[in-house]
Amino acid sequence: MANQGSNTGDIREIMSMLPHRYPFLLVDRILEFEAHTRIEALKNVTFNEPFFQGHFPGLPVMPGVLVLEALAQAGALLLFKSLPEHLEDKIFMFAGIDRVRFRGPIFPGDQLILRCDDIKNKFNIWRMTGVASVNGQVKVEGQLSAALVNRNEV
Repeated sequence: MANQGSNTGDIREIMSMLPHRYPFLLVDRILEFEAHTRIEALKNVTFNEPFFQGHFPGLPVMPGVLVLEALAQAGALLLFKSLPEHLEDKIFMFAGIDRVRFRGPIFPGDQLILRCDDIKNKFNIWRMTGVASVNGQVKVEGQLSAALVNRNEV
């Protein structure tokens, strides 16, 4: 497993923490990480993404729900890297979204920056703020929640 103590991370480290695989792994690199505080990650949006074939022909736009999923994956990476306990048998499951706003489209060729911070924990639910931006412009923002569960209970 890659070094989860570092403040960046490559695709190998990401794949060691998240169960997602192509075409649903939506984080390419961890750019910045501060334990228990924040993460900034990168999703390179390419025309080869399978969803662009139908969303929308002639005007390819990344679906908003997939941007939210990318933010949720970045949030899960923040929690996996922050928590000291051994989490190999655990998985974060998306539990909710609140106050989501879509501020602009995301196109092929964009580099989507995924930032999660403002973490709160109560019982087994983790909440945080997520912001997705392109070239410094906010495209999607909202509050995300996730539950930590055992993989064998899913």
